[in-house]
Amino acid sequence: MEEGQKINYYILFEEYTQGLLLQELLRAEHIPSRIAPTPHAIQGKLGCGMSLLVQPEDIADVRKCIQEKQPEYYDIIPLPCQIKPRRDQFC
Repeated sequence: MEEGQKINYYILFEEYTQGLLLQELLRAEHIPSRIAPTPHAIQGKLGCGMSLLVQPEDIADVRKCIQEKQPEYYDIIPLPCQIKPRRDQFC
């Protein structure tokens, strides 16, 4: 990863219901997360194409919530930001 490049954390699941449960737990703790498609770079690891996208400033709170509540998940993967906000702008 390049120095200064923004990192996003993707929480991967074997089933989408696991992701929905974790998102509910995070919401109850007021920890922001977003449902996102699993990036192509890591998609081959699992059949479930859903992940939770978490920002770096929130990952410590997410890990604490996971440790306390023990929800099922597969892995937490840091990746360079895949989101290109200007991808559909033509002007």
